[in-house]
Amino acid sequence: MDTAALLQFARGPALAFAVAVLVLGTAWRLLHLLLRPARRSLAEPRAKSAAGGALRAIVTRMWQPAAFRADSLPATLHAYAYHIGLAIVFFGFAPHIAFIERYTGWRWPAVPGWLFALAAAAVFVGLGYALVNRLTSPVLRLISGFDDYAAWAITLLPVVTGMAVLTLPLDAQYPLHPVAAGPLAVHLLSVELLLVWLPFGKLSHAFLAFVSRGATGAAFARRGTQP
Repeated sequence: MDTAALLQFARGPALAFAVAVLVLGTAWRLLHLLLRPARRSLAEPRAKSAAGGALRAIVTRMWQPAAFRADSLPATLHAYAYHIGLAIVFFGFAPHIAFIERYTGWRWPAVPGWLFALAAAAVFVGLGYALVNRLTSPVLRLISGFDDYAAWAITLLPVVTGMAVLTLPLDAQYPLHPVAAGPLAVHLLSVELLLVWLPFGKLSHAFLAFVSRGATGAAFARRGTQP
């Protein structure tokens, strides 16, 4: 398969398959959680509505409890840095916005070039720190399995392949320039691998984190306590 055909495949059937797996897989995971039979509780509920407890848990657990904050602050800051960096790289870069507009018609302003460069650096540093921490911590190394390392690699791969095709001057506008078909196809395929993996591995916390926190907060609110 030549590079033009590979790019056509990445933009066509592979992208359609990846998006279908992402949507259907995410829906399946959410329905599996929401439709599970709940255990019947005979205790009298302490709160009339569990929604407040769910919302409180989602908001307050965005940061570590005070008792653990001092020890966990570096890990918390690094996690926020590279997650925000990923969001900026994926959704704030002009070529990515143009790609999304091509299929959906949606468009929004791109971030300045300097902010994209800073976000990409935060992703590389953050993911590198996460891997070193996992390999050097006896506890993390003990509980880490294939999914942990696969999720790390599959998250990093689109960033690496994207930087490999980057030929844009990172000025305020960074107008689009043509890139080679082969590297661009590899970049798209790496993104599509991420989309396929996301609903089933530990990367599913991207959409399950708030669901699980809300469920925990609702359960604690019913008991009259806080998580």
